[in-house]
Amino acid sequence: MTQNFGQDPQNVTHTNMHTGQVGQQMNHGGHEAFDVHEVLSTMIGAMDMSTLMRPHAQDPELIDIMDRQYRFMQQSYNTLVDCFKSGTDPQMPTQSYKMAGGNDWVYGMKQSQPKKPMQSPQELNDAAISGFLLSGHKAGATACTAAALETTNPVVRRVLADSVPNCIEMAYELSIYQNKHHYYQVPQLAEQDMQAIMNAYAPAGSQGGMQ
Repeated sequence: MTQNFGQDPQNVTHTNMHTGQVGQQMNHGGHEAFDVHEVLSTMIGAMDMSTLMRPHAQDPELIDIMDRQYRFMQQSYNTLVDCFKSGTDPQMPTQSYKMAGGNDWVYGMKQSQPKKPMQSPQELNDAAISGFLLSGHKAGATACTAAALETTNPVVRRVLADSVPNCIEMAYELSIYQNKHHYYQVPQLAEQDMQAIMNAYAPAGSQGGMQ
């Protein structure tokens, strides 16, 4: 996904108005460097959290999700490090994360105990673990999006942009897992209210252009 940009990056010339020609390895703006640093730190944080939580997970389904997602995150991290250091196409292009399960949701609310911060490590459970991992993917999606918007290197920008839907997909998988076990409940509006909102917009005109 990250390769084939229509030109050989090695033959592209970049110029710094103060120092002259810029090599491909240094084809990064200052803002980009700080933002990618933030993304890589966020990725490490998510993987470290998964490593720490893995021995405490109980549900085999959650453990399977954690293991598959960790392998994918590790590959994504290595791809970004590769292209950020070289400024060129990474040896391993970005892949698309695929969930193992379906996308069925249970809507509605049922009575449950109010949530509150844990008072001791013994309270750690699958609900908390899946929540920690979900937060890591949300942070990753936000960081990759912000960095991609400020990135000048075309390869790094594409790797960051390709990473956003993967973060979303992994977060979605964990959300479905939480919903299935009633850790995350999804309320719905009354049908007439939902219909009112859904019908509040109409298609734009088909003529095209502004008059």
